[in-house]
Amino acid sequence: MENDDPRLLYGRKLADAMLDEVAGEVKALKEAGIEPFLMTLEADDDAAAKVYRESQRRIARQVGINYETIELSPATSQQRLLNYVDRINRDPFINGLIVNLPLPEHINTTVVQWSIARKKDVEGVTPCNLGGLFLGTEGLRPCTAQAILALIKSTGIDLRGKEVVMVGHSEIVGKPTALLLLHEDATVSVCHYATSQRGLLEEHVRNAEVLVVAVGKPGLIKGEWIKAGALVIDAGISTVDNRIVGDVEFESALERAAYITPVPGGVGAVTVAYLMKNTIAALRWQMNEEN
Repeated sequence: MENDDPRLLYGRKLADAMLDEVAGEVKALKEAGIEPFLMTLEADDDAAAKVYRESQRRIARQVGINYETIELSPATSQQRLLNYVDRINRDPFINGLIVNLPLPEHINTTVVQWSIARKKDVEGVTPCNLGGLFLGTEGLRPCTAQAILALIKSTGIDLRGKEVVMVGHSEIVGKPTALLLLHEDATVSVCHYATSQRGLLEEHVRNAEVLVVAVGKPGLIKGEWIKAGALVIDAGISTVDNRIVGDVEFESALERAAYITPVPGGVGAVTVAYLMKNTIAALRWQMNEEN
């Protein structure tokens, strides 16, 4: 049962609206004889990652997208994994491919992800799609970054000129989110480990009208640092004492923030919804190529 505190920015309502839209598109496609197909590859036994994968499977089934997983041994070679990616890239009946992380240490994750065909890259991790994000041109966008922006916009905030601080600069969340926010004409600062090393993280956070955090370090952001009336998006996720927690000290941050995403219950549901939305976008991109 979700708390009805208006400051809590739950993702479920937004995700459900998106999934209803996707389900309608899938129904129309199937009536035209087209079956959307999402394939995933995995090669590990990470327990936390399996929870996310099961969420993918459940939501795909909910909206009517065919979902299949190829499970490889953690001992599989990089070349064998790349061979599977190549086979899926060339299969006209498969519309989207996710290489689920983490991969075993002996496999170069970047090489594998960058080998995905750009029109099947539903997570938006290939250079072509990330380049499209940079330039504001056609392409599939990273799902978590899209989810973060959608949650921010759901509050009705005008981002133009707002002081936005992005804590974390990963290729899949931090950097893409910063770029999406720049496209909204926000004033964006990106903080990372070197910001902390110089002792400047608190100063940046205190200045943020909109704060986005995606590091995976519990309690990194102290609640007392939050600017009064700020909008806080916590995309961090860690397990502490069998509880899933974010990067922000939630209870104390809640006392100061105008809006804050709970963990879990915030960004995750919207991320999976965008994964389904991207699958349909990928299919339509592929259909346009054929015509």
